[in-house]
Amino acid sequence: MHGLYLKAAIVSSILVLVSCNATESSNTSVKPDAAASASAPQEPVSGKTAFWEMYKSAHTWAADLVPLSLESKAVPGIKADGGKAAMWNAMFGSPSKHEARSFSYCVTGHPPDIYKGVTVGNSIPWAGPVKTALPFDTSDFSVDSDAAYATALAQANSWVSKNPGKEVSLTLGNASRFPAPVWYVLWGDNKKSGYAVYVNAKSGAVVK
Repeated sequence: MHGLYLKAAIVSSILVLVSCNATESSNTSVKPDAAASASAPQEPVSGKTAFWEMYKSAHTWAADLVPLSLESKAVPGIKADGGKAAMWNAMFGSPSKHEARSFSYCVTGHPPDIYKGVTVGNSIPWAGPVKTALPFDTSDFSVDSDAAYATALAQANSWVSKNPGKEVSLTLGNASRFPAPVWYVLWGDNKKSGYAVYVNAKSGAVVK
C-alpha cells in the first residue's frame, strides 16, 4: 500500500483518543528506570523487547492496563536496522483510572531529552476505545517488528530500490477496520511521498 494516508489511521487516532489536549512525551515528566538503564544494550532492539520492558513498568502504574500503541523512534548515533530501533514509545490505557500514560524505552541516553532504559510520562485523560483506535491483546502481538519489517520489505522492495536511503518507521496499533493489530511500516515522510505496508501482528500476513 502506498503511504499517502500513512499514520493518520493509527498514530493520530491514538493521540486524539487519549486527550484532545494531550501533550507530546517531550513535555511529560520523566522517571528513568535505573535497573533497566544498567542492563540495556547500546544497539537497536526489536519492538517486543522494548514493549515488555515498558509493560512491566506500566503494570506498576495500572494493573488493568491495555496497550494502545507502540512506535519506533530515531536516536542520534544509533542507526535503525532491519525493523529494530534504538528507542520505542508505547501508550497504555487504564479503564479503571480513565487515564492513558506514555512510556519510552531507549538503549542509550542522549542528553538532555533522552534517557537510557524506561522513561515514564505523565498520565493524561482517556475516554476509552474508539473505532479508529482500539486496545490490543498482548496475545495478538505475535509478530515482532523485525519479522514485520522483513515481510513489508518484500512487498516494498521495488519502491525501496528506486528510493534508497529513506528512513523507516514502524508503528503497532489496532482499529476496527483490521482483523487484528497491525504493524504500519513506512519508508519516507508521511507528509510527502513514501511507501507504507500494513502487516498483521498476529498472523504476519500483509494487510491490503
